Amino acid sequence: MTQDAIQKPQTIEHQTRQSVWVYSFKGVMWVFSLVGRIFRIGLVAGLIIGLLALIVYAMQLDEQVKNQFEGRRWELPARVFARPLELFKGQVLYGDHLERELKLLGYREVSDVNETGQYLRKGDTFELYSRGFEFADDRESARHIKLTISRGKVNVLQEVGKEDIAQMRVEPLLIGNFYPRKNEDRILVRLKDMSPVLLNGLISVEDRRFYEHQGINPLAIARAMVANMKAGEAVQGGSTITQQLVKNFYLSNERKIERKLKEALMAVLLELRYTKQEILEAYLNEIHLGQDGGRAIHGFGMAAQFYFNRPIKELKPEQIAMLIALAKGAVFYNPRRYPERALERRNLVLTVMEQEKVITPEAAAEARTRPLGIAALQPTSGASPFPAYLDLVREQLKRDYREEDLRSEGLLIFTSMDPIVQLMSENILIKRVEQLERSERITKGMLNGVMLISTVQGGEVIALVGGRNVRYPGYNRALMSRRQIGSLVKPAIYLAALEQSNKYTLASRLNDGPVTVKLGKNKFWEPGNYDKKNMGYVTLLKSLSLSRNTPAVRIGVDVGLERITQVLKGLGITTPIPQYPSILLGALEMSPMDVQQMYHTLAAGGSYSPLRAIRSVMNESNGQVLTRYPLTVQQVAKPESVELLTFGLHNVTTNGTAKALQGYLPAWKRVAGKTGTTNDKKDSWFAGYSGEHVITVWVGRDDNKETNLTGGTGALKVWGDMMKVLPSNALRVGQSSRLVWADIDADTGQRFNPACSTAQRVPFAKGSVPSQVRTCEIPVQPSVPGGDGEGAPQPANPRVPPIQAGVRPAQPPVARPPAQQPRPAPQQPQPQPRRPTPTNESGWVDELMQ
Repeated sequence: MTQDAIQKPQTIEHQTRQSVWVYSFKGVMWVFSLVGRIFRIGLVAGLIIGLLALIVYAMQLDEQVKNQFEGRRWELPARVFARPLELFKGQVLYGDHLERELKLLGYREVSDVNETGQYLRKGDTFELYSRGFEFADDRESARHIKLTISRGKVNVLQEVGKEDIAQMRVEPLLIGNFYPRKNEDRILVRLKDMSPVLLNGLISVEDRRFYEHQGINPLAIARAMVANMKAGEAVQGGSTITQQLVKNFYLSNERKIERKLKEALMAVLLELRYTKQEILEAYLNEIHLGQDGGRAIHGFGMAAQFYFNRPIKELKPEQIAMLIALAKGAVFYNPRRYPERALERRNLVLTVMEQEKVITPEAAAEARTRPLGIAALQPTSGASPFPAYLDLVREQLKRDYREEDLRSEGLLIFTSMDPIVQLMSENILIKRVEQLERSERITKGMLNGVMLISTVQGGEVIALVGGRNVRYPGYNRALMSRRQIGSLVKPAIYLAALEQSNKYTLASRLNDGPVTVKLGKNKFWEPGNYDKKNMGYVTLLKSLSLSRNTPAVRIGVDVGLERITQVLKGLGITTPIPQYPSILLGALEMSPMDVQQMYHTLAAGGSYSPLRAIRSVMNESNGQVLTRYPLTVQQVAKPESVELLTFGLHNVTTNGTAKALQGYLPAWKRVAGKTGTTNDKKDSWFAGYSGEHVITVWVGRDDNKETNLTGGTGALKVWGDMMKVLPSNALRVGQSSRLVWADIDADTGQRFNPACSTAQRVPFAKGSVPSQVRTCEIPVQPSVPGGDGEGAPQPANPRVPPIQAGVRPAQPPVARPPAQQPRPAPQQPQPQPRRPTPTNESGWVDELMQ
């Protein structure tokens, strides 16, 4: 085999191996090319899919941004207001009362009045600048006025530099809130109402390029990153106002890259959809600026009230700077906890505002010298200072509104509460109950009390005290506590009798002796008088005045329990009434609110109108009046019968169990009322009325133990203390044309005989004047003082047979002389009202409310 033959196969083999490598390389390259194409296709597809996903995600975020921003942005608390203070010539008003109310409203006393929320007092002459308010019916504009009070009445009311004013209203006091589930508190503000100093200062400090960027500021972010890297920690933020709004409004405070990216995207979307003005206004209302326990303070409107106790319009530059400073960190710069830190931050903000020409250098220098001026935090801040009254408001609102609506719809609720009367009633109840506790040697803190005050004409509850711990919510005795009412039930019994004018008058003779009521087979009830004494025969007027038990039982059995129940229900009692004779002596349980309703109907001349605390409800967002609560009236008793009863109840306060009131009240201030005491002196009651107000007072122990207090020695003292200082018109007694007057014999109830009897002038319904004249031959058992344990004992009358319902007790025989015509009602001169000067309690009010 030649050399060439040997080399040829080797060459072929080499070429073959070379071709394999070439093809292999080409194959690999083709694979790489294929992978590259697939990668590029996948990358493009991934980018497309990612972009589509981003678009879908952005669309979802955009929908979220839109729905929440254009829908109900916030759950707004319902705000509850007291009645506005109405001012007009001739209005009854004391200077101290006016000044207290102005202080409660946050007005500041100055030497020169030139801004809203300021006042100046010189004696009984006031100059004040009201703030104005959007009421349910109209808007009251801010006014600079001057008024003068003389002898307890407004006699000058004029706008400074202008003519006299017929009538105006000072804005109402905020007395409580119903907070949302998140417990966020805010007062909505509008951009147009904001001070330029606040708006420009906020933008200068928080986001100088706010009107230039589209939601995010890359330069600010880069600057913040560099600063943070140099410091080794987060010392500076690059978020815009829009981003801060997104974080507070939509997201959380967690520090994650995902949250920051979402925040940036939503900020851009927000800027694309809404104007800068809309975004800034939302920021002003959303930003978190403080914490009050569980209550979160959101927005500049609420923060102005929380830190400075004034509307945002009245803030000074240094106060505005403090609120702007809190935007950086409300907890870190809390001026109440860290005043030095807060002061440093505030002054820095003032410097920035000066540099950006928001305020002048002179104004900035002056502002830096001022203290923080933070208002003292009230112990009950965030809660209502009048929780008991707010319970009544909530109870009445439940008839028309869901609990969720009360906590989220931003309702404005206008009530009838008079803050001055409320504060006076709280102070009086607390002081007097403490005195009673000491005098009766009751363990400190164990004796409690309730007071309710309403107006006769409007049926409006103007004050409610549910216990001694007036500032803290809890057990509201005025609404929840049900106690036996004792002799407070007797006016209903006597009213039922007087409705039968052909049977009963104030002069009817009643047996005060022992009485036995048959309850059933071999079952008898033998009630006695409170003082265990027997006065013989007494008139109905005297029986009522001295709160005698056995005559009331006799009348009640005669009239019938069913009729007594009808009268009680007509007077406004809605709770079930047991059909037992013992209810005739008050063995039925009522709340103080029930008693107030009952006596209000009597004070209104037998016209029943449900007591109300709410005047109207308005939607804050649109100013629409949602509900009005007008006065509704239903006549449930004959007016002349109620007038006769009122005469008797007035006699209770002059000659009966409540005659101690004569030591509390001036002679012109006529009132009517009734004491009530339960067995073992567990409950002390007094309910009564003047010509203008109805007041109910209960004093007792929550553990239902004995207090050793009767109605006259306990509750009456609280009632007298209150009526003494309450500006209230006197009761008009027996002056109706429906009544006629006659002189009767005080002992027999017969017509007066000047030869042998003592005259007592008494009103009667027309046609019911007694025709019998006292004859001197008939011996009359002399009456002796009695009632509530007073009076000397008398020989007991022979026991009368048991009486049953529907059987009228027998009347003693009397002679029948010729009838005489009744005299018309006498013209009694009305004394000129002299209202007592109220006690000076301004120091107490200031300490309480600050």
